[in-house]
Parts: sequence; structure tokens; C-alpha cells
Amino acid sequence: MSIAQQLQRLKDSLKSSDRMPVVFLGHGSPMNAIEDNDYSRSWKKLGESLPQPQAILVVSAHWMTRGSTLVNVSKMPKTIHDFYGFPDELFAQQYPAPGAPEVAQEVISLLASHHAEGDDTWGLDHGAWSVLKFLYPDADVPVFQLSIDMTKDLEHHLEIGQALADLRNRGVLILGSGNIVHNLRAMRYGSTPYDWALDFDGLFTDRLQARDHKTITDRAGLGNLLKMAHPSVDHYLPALTIAGASDAKDELLFMNDSIDIGSVSMRSFIYY
Repeated sequence: MSIAQQLQRLKDSLKSSDRMPVVFLGHGSPMNAIEDNDYSRSWKKLGESLPQPQAILVVSAHWMTRGSTLVNVSKMPKTIHDFYGFPDELFAQQYPAPGAPEVAQEVISLLASHHAEGDDTWGLDHGAWSVLKFLYPDADVPVFQLSIDMTKDLEHHLEIGQALADLRNRGVLILGSGNIVHNLRAMRYGSTPYDWALDFDGLFTDRLQARDHKTITDRAGLGNLLKMAHPSVDHYLPALTIAGASDAKDELLFMNDSIDIGSVSMRSFIYY
């Protein structure tokens, strides 16, 4: 089945359900936000298949905190250009969506056992707006971000997703943005993927299909393969939160199953 056929199946399935999907997108380079390429076109097609949510909760690799889980409660979250050395066109990008402070407060309550706190200093980093501009180009859906606590173990981030899962029944789209493999130290342009990048991407995909969350959150068991795929796990954690927000009734759709610059997996997945 082609990706177009799979997206049509996704669209048809969601027409008869009030339950929102959960989405993880491999966002890759910030340049994808202003380029017409396979990735940006696939995000646009996905957006045409998704329903209009009441709000969007984004878990991005680029809002890292230590010792706390923060929820942005801003009424109008700012567009953050958290990169350097890119063209002016990229810095000119804006995503002026409203915030969702009331929903954000509910998320703080849902994550009370995880010591969540409100924050009004953050906004939408490029892990959020670079893909949202294709999914919902009119920027008319309220959106807010949830930080990732880098001091916690992998299983903690899966549990965050589990705690948030009921939001799906209340019109909230939970969107994770990162990369299944992300090692910029090893990037190489115009070359074939590293074996370890293919191995980790394949292992994660296989275990996700099997709903074997124990393996993908076992840092010790993943060993050196995880260290090669993620010198820092910030881009991995959003994928775990999205996996946690799924359940056994969901169907699983993969998109963009390619390795970019040798060491960045662009694989994306949707539960619906």
C-alpha cells in the first residue's frame, strides 16, 4: 500500500471517530521548514488527512529542562528561532497560533505526580513550528508545548504519554517532534547511512510494532547502539511520549522511513 493510500485510509478512519490520533514526526534540519522536499510535502499531505483539533500539545526535542516538566501557558506563544547559521528566510518565519492556557492548566493537573509546572517564558521552538506550518498552515489551532526533563530515565517519558492519553478523547492532538536516530556529530552529506543508524531505526520500528515498550525504554539493554544513535537522547524522548499515549486498539502508520545525512532518521509514525 502506497503512502497516499495509507493516508487516505487514515483520513477515512478518523471521519468516524471523535478520538484524535497521536503523531510523531522526524523533523530533521530546520531548512525543511522552507524547502519543498519529500519531507515537507509528506507533512502537508498528512495535515490534509488529520482532523481539526481543539488544541495541539507539542512535545519537542528542543525544549529541554532539568528537574522539572514545564507546560507553556502563554496566550500567544512566540515563534522561537533556536538555531544559527541559516538563511534570513528561515529567521523570518512566524507561526502566530494562539496558545491554549486552559488546556495547559489541565495538563499540569494531569501531570501533578510528575511535578509539572506552568511556564509563560517559552513559545514554539522550531521542533514545533517547522512541522505545524505544514500540518495546519493557517495557524488557527491553539497550540502549546510540554518540556522534556533530561534528568529522568527513558521510562518516565513513556509514562508522561500514558498520563496524557485521555486528551485524545477531548479533541487534543498530541504531537511529538524529534528524530528516532539523531547524531549530528557523525553526519555526512551525500553518503550512505551508518550501519548503527539503520540498526537502531530498525530495532525501534520492530519493537514499536510489537508494542514492546520495555525494550525501547531500557537504556542499559540498548547499550552502545543507543549511545551511537543518540549522544544526547533529547530527540528520542518525544517518540517515547507518543508511544506512551497510544494503546493496543490503535493502528500504526509509518512515514518517511529514510536516514538523512547518514545519521538522522526521518522516520515518522502515527497512531490512530
